[in-house]
Amino acid sequence: MPEFRRDPVIGRWVIISSERGKRPYDFISQPEEVKKAGCPFCGGFESKTPPEVFAYRDPGTDPNTEGWQVRVVENKFPALVNTGDADKNETGLYQSMNGIGAHEIFIETPEHAMEIDDLPVEHVGLIFKAYRERMLFNQEDPRLRYVLIFKNVGQKAGASLSHSHSQLVATPMIPKRIQEEMNGARDYFYKEHSCVFCDIVSRELEAKERVVWQTENFVAICPYASRFPFEMWVLPKYHSAHYYQSTDAQLAELGELCQYVLGKLSKALKKPQYNYMLHTAPVRYREEGYGNAVEKDFHWHLEIIPRLTHVAGFEWGTGFYINPTSPEMSAQFLRE
Repeated sequence: MPEFRRDPVIGRWVIISSERGKRPYDFISQPEEVKKAGCPFCGGFESKTPPEVFAYRDPGTDPNTEGWQVRVVENKFPALVNTGDADKNETGLYQSMNGIGAHEIFIETPEHAMEIDDLPVEHVGLIFKAYRERMLFNQEDPRLRYVLIFKNVGQKAGASLSHSHSQLVATPMIPKRIQEEMNGARDYFYKEHSCVFCDIVSRELEAKERVVWQTENFVAICPYASRFPFEMWVLPKYHSAHYYQSTDAQLAELGELCQYVLGKLSKALKKPQYNYMLHTAPVRYREEGYGNAVEKDFHWHLEIIPRLTHVAGFEWGTGFYINPTSPEMSAQFLRE
């Protein structure tokens, strides 16, 4: 029988409906064709991008030349710009704000046909350390309130280039999705006197049925109220509200886990298209009225969403999601 499940963080309901006939093997698809011709992210074509703002490089190499492992540049076609003030305008019931912020690209490797699960584990650790460094840089801007890291793989996931890359967008307000998580975590903490994410980690490690893989400090799970087949969350086992406070050793371990579980996903479903999003506490949450409680009740995490199903009228009309493959089945398939 189909089952409603409630997300314990934001209270969103999903429908787990395995009776709709989707089993793990039904989602295997043909990989996208990798197109290299004219790619501006490949090594040797550094002049085709804006100047780099950060890079991990071989000793003795100059900026904007070859010899880099991970390279960060401003987006050539940014959604937001970093000049001007975040002035609000009101016209009756309508409000607007100048589109200031930051929009950066993490070029994850100079090799065109390599994805995260293809790269050496030490290299993946550099990617996650680069995220931290650019978070630290952008949060110094007093105009900004939130820094989001995300990755799109494949055209269905919104990627315009096939070369492995991820992005940073910093905004002058806290995004609605993050506010929902913060509010849910705060309400849970007031009621239970504990972090909801920490309790999720404890429950999943005890039950084991939705755990995909774990290391000493991190765990990857298919969440109880998964919206999509093979959705995964990666969470630190220790409590931490802020990704940028992670140490080099922790981020190297995070890179190892992410390389492994994305490799599982790639092998199981023949390189599916996917998104991942890094949710961390806001930069200036005290100024938004959240006070110091965020340090205790929020918990950063990475959400991985394979693009295997379509959001259609029911989802748009209700806010519910229909997941045709249970997280227990997804986790078991990935483990095996």
